[in-house]
Amino acid sequence: MPFRISRLAFALLLFSPSMSMAATVNRCQDATGNITFTSASCPPGHTLELQEAHAPLTGTVPTAPETTFGTKPRPQRELVIVGTRDDGCGNVLSADQRRKAIINQQTPPGMTKRDVESLLGKPDKIIGRNAELRYVYEEKKGRSRHITFDESGCVKGKR
Repeated sequence: MPFRISRLAFALLLFSPSMSMAATVNRCQDATGNITFTSASCPPGHTLELQEAHAPLTGTVPTAPETTFGTKPRPQRELVIVGTRDDGCGNVLSADQRRKAIINQQTPPGMTKRDVESLLGKPDKIIGRNAELRYVYEEKKGRSRHITFDESGCVKGKR
């Protein structure tokens, strides 16, 4: 009988919802703003703030993000994004210029192959010569539109 109870207890533990372990730690901040988390007390001259730390059990996936990381809300800071979008063509066109060109059915220098195909579709003919690539679009009344790309896949300007 004890064997059956231990198997039942093991099965209940195995299939019970996973819980995360939580602990309270000390958040110590010195006069210059350096922060240290410790389970021991803070050194002299540091401000002490209790902090709850949640750690999910090994091998489990938390079902919802932990929202109670701190004991009091922190002031919001301005979000600064460092970096720019690189289109592979030297960012010749701004997003606004690119949008206007697409609306006006134009293909200015600096536009990518992806932009041109998004605007005009797949070309009727592709001509490759040296490092240049030319898309040919057959239009109405026997006219055609030629768009030349450089080795980077960017629309070249008029010669």
